[in-house]
Amino acid sequence: MATPEIRELRRLLRYRNLVVRESVRMQNKIAGLLMETGTPFVKEKLHGKKYFANLLKSLEEVPESVKDLLRLSRGTMEMFQATQKRMVQQLLANPSLGQRVERLASIAGVGEITALTWALEIGDPHRFSASAKVMSYCGLTSALKSSADKQQRGPISKQRNQWLQTALIEAAKLAPRWNPQLAALHARELERGYRNRATLAVARKLAAYLLAVDKSGLPFQAHTPTTEPTAPLLDRAG
Repeated sequence: MATPEIRELRRLLRYRNLVVRESVRMQNKIAGLLMETGTPFVKEKLHGKKYFANLLKSLEEVPESVKDLLRLSRGTMEMFQATQKRMVQQLLANPSLGQRVERLASIAGVGEITALTWALEIGDPHRFSASAKVMSYCGLTSALKSSADKQQRGPISKQRNQWLQTALIEAAKLAPRWNPQLAALHARELERGYRNRATLAVARKLAAYLLAVDKSGLPFQAHTPTTEPTAPLLDRAG
């Protein structure tokens, strides 16, 4: 059972996820209204403040009711975005949690939200004796079915911490861009022809890295041939 303080912070982070989803809904609504009226726009710039303001001024044949809905959707989106930023700042202001997140974010490819989700959903990392157990807790492993001499892996487990599973899978899609070790792992798995399995392999490695850093209490430092690793060791995280 997590401490009352952790449960309170965890509740705040989970609510922040709801706020983010509502913000994305408003973004999609803005794009939908423009497409409905046949208005051309640049998708990559649509949610920029200056671009949206100029686009709104250029709408001449669009009904005024649609313009009002666009303004309302934009205002709601900005409200949700500001709210989620305040929530993150409030979480990071917690001294012990802020320091823990800083250590976890020393892993290339791990951002504040991934680190926050890990810290608050895992609680005490020492309750996991091995990385395999934390991977199972995060829903990153699949059931192994054995029959005679045949073994077959099923889909990833549904008995998991869904918040951690989602955070790690999403992080694994971007982490190879920033982390050479994870990029190499992703490339090896891609050679076998399964993109989803490659993402899952990166997510598992991220979980192992996070556990190693969290249990050691020291920033992450990868093992390289020319330097001795300090802590945690890369091979211990794998």
